[in-house]
Amino acid sequence: SRIAVSVYVKVFTNSPFLLCMDLAHSREELIDPNYMWIGPDGRNLEGQLHVNLTETGKLMLLGFKEYMSGAYTCTLSHKIIETTTQEEREMFETYKFMVYAYREADHAYRVFVRFTTSKCELPANGRFFEELLKILTDIISDLTCHITEASYKCHSVKIPNRGLLHELFVSLQVSPFAQGWEEVCKQVPYNCKDVTNMRVQEARDRIEEFFKKQMCALRCEIQTVPTIHYVENSFSVTQIDSCRPGFGKNDVSHQGCASCCVVCEPGTYSPNNEVTCQVCTDPQVRMYGARFC
Repeated sequence: SRIAVSVYVKVFTNSPFLLCMDLAHSREELIDPNYMWIGPDGRNLEGQLHVNLTETGKLMLLGFKEYMSGAYTCTLSHKIIETTTQEEREMFETYKFMVYAYREADHAYRVFVRFTTSKCELPANGRFFEELLKILTDIISDLTCHITEASYKCHSVKIPNRGLLHELFVSLQVSPFAQGWEEVCKQVPYNCKDVTNMRVQEARDRIEEFFKKQMCALRCEIQTVPTIHYVENSFSVTQIDSCRPGFGKNDVSHQGCASCCVVCEPGTYSPNNEVTCQVCTDPQVRMYGARFC
């Protein structure tokens, strides 16, 4: 029996054509070919609404959704006619595809940045941090993105040839799900992922730009350096991916789509925006894309 070919289809899009033959057969003539496609539920796909079946046995799945994931099998039958005796023999070949729904991961960005301060116990540190969050929130407010998990700590840092300094280590997350993001998605329901990811990328870029300007402000404009100021080149950012409920990442079982959020397989589920599908203790869950066990 042949190894099943894995195929990944983005939710709501059409699958590529699945071919009911291998390379060898595609290069030779077939006499009376007949193709029978069976879907994951064990039913013949002929005449079903969500499929496009061609007379040469190609299958396209239309408007792919989570529940359409699973095994698709095609049996190709054709005749072989002996040249000498004209005897006919029927041949059968079976091809199997594992088709999985996937979504793009949702991106958020974790930003780290540092500021010098004169003392760690300074009440101004807290006020400065609040002020900074206000400014950054303003910068991105039109993008339905927001800043979450913001915090800072003050540390004393020994710097070569400069003695001991005090620095605020600021950490925050830029998330694409500010209030009202669902409204935006109603306008583009199928490409919502791409839109939210574009917005949060733009928010990230604006924040980076803001800190670059701080560097210039220190160099170009200010005569007296303020007590609390940006530490040059301290801005760093990492991308954090999350998946929608019912989807997860698995670069071992889904090497062909390692960065995608692939539909959770039967027996697993994902209730939240984590990136992994958890194993069900109750083996009864036999559906793709389970959100609870």
